Amino acid sequence: MTSSIVDDAAKVLAEPRAYADEARLQRALAHLREHAPVSYVEVPDYRPFWAITKHADVMAIERANELWINAPRPMLQTAATDELSAANLAAGGGLRTLIHMDDPLHRDIRKIGADWFRPKAMRALKTRVDELAKIYVDKMVKQGPECDFVQEVAVNFPLYVILSLLGLPESDFGRMLKLTQELFGGDDDELSRGKDPEELHAVILDFFQYFTALTAARRANPTEDLASAIANAKLDGEFLNDIDCLSYYVIVASAGHDTTSAAISGGLLALIEHQDQLARLKAQPELMGTAVEEIIRWTAPVKEFMRTATADTEVRGVPIGKGESVLLSYVSANRDEEIFDQPATFDVGRDPNKHLSFGYGVHFCLGAALARMEINSFFTELLPRLESIELAGEPEFISTIFVGGLKHLPIRYSLR
Repeated sequence: MTSSIVDDAAKVLAEPRAYADEARLQRALAHLREHAPVSYVEVPDYRPFWAITKHADVMAIERANELWINAPRPMLQTAATDELSAANLAAGGGLRTLIHMDDPLHRDIRKIGADWFRPKAMRALKTRVDELAKIYVDKMVKQGPECDFVQEVAVNFPLYVILSLLGLPESDFGRMLKLTQELFGGDDDELSRGKDPEELHAVILDFFQYFTALTAARRANPTEDLASAIANAKLDGEFLNDIDCLSYYVIVASAGHDTTSAAISGGLLALIEHQDQLARLKAQPELMGTAVEEIIRWTAPVKEFMRTATADTEVRGVPIGKGESVLLSYVSANRDEEIFDQPATFDVGRDPNKHLSFGYGVHFCLGAALARMEINSFFTELLPRLESIELAGEPEFISTIFVGGLKHLPIRYSLR
């Protein structure tokens, strides 16, 4: 390889704390897009990878899902965690979610939950989502004039939505919140159970214990919820095995919660920091659809996924060998100057908005319609009642390299 495709700026992609420093991260990514859009990265504790930072390249790789596969390295983890995950899967443990799978298995497993996220199902769910949005805005009124928006509102509203869809009892919601935060907050000192790979595996075991009991209950007494659909689904005439059931529950419960929470809290911060856009959206509520897409672009809750080459190939003229992995930086693709006019500007009326926050191609996010609806419902409820809002302290971001956003957003506000 030549020095032109090695750039130290790309090391931020493997540095959890960099994602908690938005200005630093965006400077590094802008530099990479201009000077080293395909860059080889070697950092301690991680296996090497290629950083892909341009929108067009991310889309091309996502589209070529036979050349670029998810297994065996679907997201960036330390080498030790990669090894433990592989060993656990080989031994019949660990997680094997949709993001770990490739076609045809991915296609077949995805179908199990697909109907629950189609437009017809979303229309049926909208009344409940709107009700929950009102409940949480009402709570803001009662708790005012200050609150930590993330901890008191943003992590709970989408949690109630997704766990209600699964059919879990409200008494278990707190446990699920803690487990999902431990799963995605493994690199954050405040949220993690511990930094050792074995401690992350312990979180997965806790999920396993809970959902194994749920599977048995739903097979014995099926109900009209997504958990029953997963528990009673069959592949080639057989029920899904325990690992695939567990993995399905986990991807729905965690990805369907943490990503939307990050978008809602990050969206509110963006509106606070861009009061002109807040005023514009309040005055023109018909812009809510484009505003939701801009919030999703701006926050990019899923930071990256990995793909591995099944043959020798190249990206932007840079040779990449069979078995080598690339990191698709959605955070960077969403700020690509070749795709977005003034990408560093938050614009609630942005149209078109070809963000890649939900991915692209066969792995496009299963819950995208639900996430959009939740964000829309919440801000549609909040903004007409909002008289003023400002920061009441310093926002804090999760240290992560995979999924995340704000962990604290202290605000001061007036609501009617």
